Amino acid sequence: MRFHWFLPTASDGRSLTVGTRGTHGPEPLAGEQKRVSADRFRAPTIGYLTQIAQAAEAAGFEAVLTPTGTWCEDAWITCAALARETERLKFLVAFRPGLSSPTLIAQQASTFQRLSRGRLMLNVVTGGEREEQARFGDHLDKAERYARTDEFLTVLRGALSGMPLTFKGAYYDVAGATVLAPPDPMPRLYFGGSSTPAGPVAARHTDTYLTWGEPPEQVAKKVAWIQGLARQQGRTVSFGIRLHIITRDTSAEAWTAAARLLDGLDPAHVARVHNVLAASESTGQARMQALTARFRDGSWSAPDLEVSPNLWAGVGLLRGGAGTALVGSHSEVADRIAQYASLGIEEFILSGFPHLEEAYMVGEGLLPELRRRQLAPPISR
Repeated sequence: MRFHWFLPTASDGRSLTVGTRGTHGPEPLAGEQKRVSADRFRAPTIGYLTQIAQAAEAAGFEAVLTPTGTWCEDAWITCAALARETERLKFLVAFRPGLSSPTLIAQQASTFQRLSRGRLMLNVVTGGEREEQARFGDHLDKAERYARTDEFLTVLRGALSGMPLTFKGAYYDVAGATVLAPPDPMPRLYFGGSSTPAGPVAARHTDTYLTWGEPPEQVAKKVAWIQGLARQQGRTVSFGIRLHIITRDTSAEAWTAAARLLDGLDPAHVARVHNVLAASESTGQARMQALTARFRDGSWSAPDLEVSPNLWAGVGLLRGGAGTALVGSHSEVADRIAQYASLGIEEFILSGFPHLEEAYMVGEGLLPELRRRQLAPPISR
């Protein structure tokens, strides 16, 4: 299996209440005071992000996922800068199809791959928030966005192939789309989406389908869904999962750390965040929201948010996107990873708060345990 880390290009800190931005939103609420203190908030400077990238590389992670959106720094520029500060680490660059020409993205990917010596992977994010898409001048509805992504990926793969592509569709009309030279290796395409129109796009185009950290039984159903659609296309697709992680030498230490992330949490603020997230058009976000629905009145303690063994939904109280974390001792978390692996999950994109210290914590505690079980590759030197 393959293990990746995350670059917090919006902000980082020791609490979920810092900024309220987090992975894939939400945006700060109108009139809301940010809960930021000097000892908890870390700006995404190039110096700090370099520390995280180098820590991830030293720990043995294969790649780092860099998000996309108006709430964070640009992924392409950030990763290009960090490629010069690392040697082996790969970069899973998230981007939104439809906001740039697919031929231009092919050119960027091809150049990045050559200059980084093969360290680029691509994360396709169709976009689930109408308000944010409108900031880019994109006013298509959800079904149309997926239809456009389908065409976009057809042109992108064609342009990267080295054989000039001529294509005319509802959204793109290109003649002889190509790049200076085909990238070697071809960047892997990662794609996530839980809605009905997302499935066929994943089956036709992606190398790795990504899901957020839902309980194993739900993940199993999603894997079977995409596998069935891929078979209809005569293709096979691999699977990855996006999870936060809180792992310590003992289970008690891990749960104490999880509870600390919720220190000072205002139930009224949680309710406001839930109202914002409930307006999302993302099916995946709705599935994350369902895991914490019964806690919206503020009646919770950290252990109450364990929705499946060692799977904690506390992050989803304040953060959009990936809202669950694996919590437990290194051995317990390794057991859960093995369980997801048995369902067909081959790649794990992990993160923790703050990302610098937690990269070392996972690298020094969990990854060695996984290597002992032959579930993780050795560190490359």
